[in-house]
Amino acid sequence: MTSVAAARRRLALSRFWADFRTHRAGVAGMVVLLVAVVLALIAPLFIDEGVTSVVDAPGPEFGAPSLDFPFGTDESGRSILLMVWWGSRTSLLIGFLAALLSIVIGTVIGIAAGHFRGWVGGALMRVTDWFLVLPSLVTALVLAAILGGTTFTVIMAIAVTSWPSTARLIRAQTLAVEARPYIERSKALGGGHWHITTRHVLPNVAPLLLASTTLEVASAIVTESTLAFLGASANKTSWGTMLRSSYDYGAATHGAWWYILIPGLAILAVVMAFTLVGRALEAVLNPRLRRAA
Repeated sequence: MTSVAAARRRLALSRFWADFRTHRAGVAGMVVLLVAVVLALIAPLFIDEGVTSVVDAPGPEFGAPSLDFPFGTDESGRSILLMVWWGSRTSLLIGFLAALLSIVIGTVIGIAAGHFRGWVGGALMRVTDWFLVLPSLVTALVLAAILGGTTFTVIMAIAVTSWPSTARLIRAQTLAVEARPYIERSKALGGGHWHITTRHVLPNVAPLLLASTTLEVASAIVTESTLAFLGASANKTSWGTMLRSSYDYGAATHGAWWYILIPGLAILAVVMAFTLVGRALEAVLNPRLRRAA
């Protein structure tokens, strides 16, 4: 029985990869993401946090791109290349963890709101609607400012303000799943709330969650960069804090276009890659989109 289940999983994975490979944009996005994640993971093997120090900066102030500094230097003479490389650790970490926490909160509330009818589901959806109408960026900025500038507080601020859209999506999918006949049979056979939600509802919404997670990571990275640019940073070097520093020290007036362009391109490349992968996953995992294609 175990071997049969394993064979089915391998067959499902092979079919998924065969379908995913047909989306060239998604494959390109996945390659970019793998490169970005690998570079962020191996960064401590080649450099350390000393590359962000203003005391031992090796280059000239606002030095243009050269052989010694391919991406130029900042206002303190630090290498933009090494700063972007080291800052990718913070940006990607916050993006992944904030998206994961947001997905978990949205999934729990969405499934609960769709499964429990009556006042429980209604109350959960009213709370969701209340968070949904709040200006998410302003709310995240206020929360990050109140809780303090740490990585944990920035992650919490982003997650708390970004889960409502996931909750509404999962609730709609939960209602569709629980309208199927086998859910009624499961209830008639004595299946409880935990059994139905974990054995029937969650596996059916999991593909949708996978596609939604990639899009949430992209959104979280943009939000983190925006918060850092507005001053609510995690007190660590990230792509957003680099853009903030370029603004504070007048990189544009000094003609240091590389100080603005390079971190911006890093954000754009990673966010675009997550978006392409998310759209490809959605097209592969959503039966309606697959049939339309």
